[in-house]
Amino acid sequence: MPLSADLQEAQSVLQQVFGYPSFRGLQGEVIEQVIGGQDALVLMPTGAGKSLCYQVPAIVRQRRGQGVTVVVSPLIALMHDQVGALEEVGVRAAFLNSTLDFEATKRIERELLAGELTLLYAAPERITNPRFQALLDSLHERDKLGLFAIDEAHCVSQWGHDFREDYLQLSLLHERYPHVPRLALTATADQHTRADMVERLQLQDAQLFISSFDRPNIRYRVVEKKDPRAQFLRFLYDEHREGGAQDAGIVYCGSRKKVDETAEWLQQQGIQALPYHAGLDQGLRAKNQDRFLREEGLVMVATIAFGMGIDKPDVRFVAHLDLPKNIEGYYQETGRAGRDGEAANAWMAYGLADVVQQRRMIDESPAHEEFKRIQRGKLDALLALAESTDCRRARLLNYFGEDTGPQYRCQNCDNCLLPPALWDATEPARMALSCIYRFQKERGQRFGAGHLIDVLRGKATDKTRQHRHQELSTWGIGKMVSETQWRAVLRQLIALGAIEVEAEYQTLTLGEAAKPVLRGEQTVRLREGSGEGRVSKTRKTASTAAALPSLDAPAQARLEALKAWRTEVAREHDLPAYLIFPNSTLHELAARAPSSLDEVAAINGVGAKKLEAYGREILRVLNQS
Repeated sequence: MPLSADLQEAQSVLQQVFGYPSFRGLQGEVIEQVIGGQDALVLMPTGAGKSLCYQVPAIVRQRRGQGVTVVVSPLIALMHDQVGALEEVGVRAAFLNSTLDFEATKRIERELLAGELTLLYAAPERITNPRFQALLDSLHERDKLGLFAIDEAHCVSQWGHDFREDYLQLSLLHERYPHVPRLALTATADQHTRADMVERLQLQDAQLFISSFDRPNIRYRVVEKKDPRAQFLRFLYDEHREGGAQDAGIVYCGSRKKVDETAEWLQQQGIQALPYHAGLDQGLRAKNQDRFLREEGLVMVATIAFGMGIDKPDVRFVAHLDLPKNIEGYYQETGRAGRDGEAANAWMAYGLADVVQQRRMIDESPAHEEFKRIQRGKLDALLALAESTDCRRARLLNYFGEDTGPQYRCQNCDNCLLPPALWDATEPARMALSCIYRFQKERGQRFGAGHLIDVLRGKATDKTRQHRHQELSTWGIGKMVSETQWRAVLRQLIALGAIEVEAEYQTLTLGEAAKPVLRGEQTVRLREGSGEGRVSKTRKTASTAAALPSLDAPAQARLEALKAWRTEVAREHDLPAYLIFPNSTLHELAARAPSSLDEVAAINGVGAKKLEAYGREILRVLNQS
């Protein structure tokens, strides 16, 4: 089928400017829609190329005299790199944010009004600024306002994992400039969040584009918490340290204090680790983020304040030492691994305390009951993923509305690679529920998980003696079940809704779903053990269709020489190395060893401007290596 004129022009831009022969996935359809002046809402996983969906139309529309594209982005700290990457391929771009002084702001405003810019990046709060609106009004009056691209659009939704109040004002773009097309993009949104995005951004008439959420190169693993630091360090050494070289990775923790402590502890273990959270000095945060983007082999230990928009392609692992709040957050965070298509790991340790803590945070929040109900449902879905004994990838994809079918097995998650042995925990589950019932019915008391396990195992403590719990009929009935197994049983029962966690003291009470378990109408089956020890057996075997082919010794030497040259260029340009050329481009250059500029031009990722700027240098490096 012949390409439309719009898509032909877009394809030409892709090849000439960005150096790629064809669009991937839904990119072409999205770009055709936007070039044609229509609104679009795009859901694409991290690493699928969302930026090209607005950058290519921006270039096409500017060339046609239709004006500048305004990109709304919350990522002030990363705008410099985004603009730098565009300038590397010969596209005039700029940003307006609070990091600029008055003179720089005035200069960019003059360039904007003069029609010299193709893309302008601005934070959402600037959109509501009267001075900035006057600039947009001036452009609009002269038909020089070409497109609005709203990046990280899930931030507009209260149901999303990263709600930002400034995004609520972005509906004014449609109200004030109704004929300027809008493109909203996000990597993560479930049905609630999608509906909220459409309503709040007034995108009812927008075409919806949803790519597959699958990231086949990422291996998902969950282990039961025992000693999470030791477990993580074992994973790190087994999988991501070799010959003294350390892979780049991100470690997420649930609190600022834990971030600081974990980063310091990793440094003591000889791991280059940096902390990142909102409580750090802004300058230190920016410095640590900059180092992570520009240097190799660093581990960033962070709260969820870190990560949105992080484009570093060679993050080889994302680890969670605490349970995220929901599946969207988990998916978004793990999606920062393996953006280059190479094998990557998503590793998480979680335990009963995580479940109790997350329940407590929801119950104690000042939000209205409907919001809490939906947040509990989202947490339940994450707990079901963590407790699952079937394919974890299928659980993830099904959550986002992708039907994988009952027989689907990804063969790249812990449960598929080494299916866990299961044990029937129905009787222990009934014991636990009966004991909670006895506390409440016979004594009018409620207790937390630790005390409940002590009573079930018949463990005499000051607390059990104080309350004379040896007299309960449930005293010691679970002696044959280990404490670790009891914690797994309680996690599962909380996930099922058979046990509920009361907020203030984290005590346990019976939930509605307890009845069928107590009556023997529902079985509870759990994995044997924690999944620990299965990690090392799957070392370095993650499968990915996009994996780069191996190089022979001469090609490997060429690749190392190209990387060293790229590092120097990146330092001169004050940009992360991957924005000069991605690893895949260097790999292809090393493998094919072009000997002329025409042959360099045929390499993926080498557009016209980069060929002009670096072509001869590339040939020099290849000839000398």
